Amino acid sequence: MINGKKIIVVMPAYNAAATLRRTYDEVMEHGIVDQVILVDDSSQDNTVNIASSLPVTLVHVHPNNQGYGGNQKSCYRLALREGADIVIMVHPDYQYTPKLIPAMASIIAQGLYPCVLASRILGGYALKNGMPLWRYIANRVLTLVENLVLGAKLSEYHTGYRAYSRDILERMALDHCSDDFTFDNQILAQVIWHGFPIAEITCPAKYFTEASSINFQRSVQYGFGCLATALRYRLARMGFVGDPLFQRAHPKKAAS
Repeated sequence: MINGKKIIVVMPAYNAAATLRRTYDEVMEHGIVDQVILVDDSSQDNTVNIASSLPVTLVHVHPNNQGYGGNQKSCYRLALREGADIVIMVHPDYQYTPKLIPAMASIIAQGLYPCVLASRILGGYALKNGMPLWRYIANRVLTLVENLVLGAKLSEYHTGYRAYSRDILERMALDHCSDDFTFDNQILAQVIWHGFPIAEITCPAKYFTEASSINFQRSVQYGFGCLATALRYRLARMGFVGDPLFQRAHPKKAAS
């Protein structure tokens, strides 16, 4: 805990047996994480058995593969059910270092920002850390377009390492989000829609065999999905469509 806030780390997992324990050890070494929730999306390896042996870890298994977005939906619903005040998503493939958890949790616990993204782009080391050139270019182009359409100024929308306050997750229209990789983008668009400020911190990322990464074809599909989300946002903001992702009315007032 930090400032009495319950901190839960969620891990959307698929075939993460080779890197899970190393990721978990770094998550817990800081002494501030109250619980880990791992949702296994019908892995074919030993992920579930390893996760079940880890202390303070709740393991939930999808009998059928629900997709990356479907996995996160389970993660966040379980975290809210378990009473989380701060939820941090860390991929168990060890691509992102859990060493940033104290900084990300503190930003939210101190009331500075309700959403924190760990950006691979800030600091200018993405390519030096091994991000493929084509992926870097796609990231920068998509981010430029999304900033223009959504009216934000983020360094990237595509990091899989992020932290949310409970208030944010309670407002998200999870049922209307994609079950695929576009889920992350749709959540950020909703965060912006509700007026929550977003903090970014520099994050090194590793690229190796065990680190999950979508292939070029899926990346193209993801890119079009991101552009479609931005267009939906803009149309809803202009009042042209009643989009279930972007609802103006809400019983709680968004943070300013």
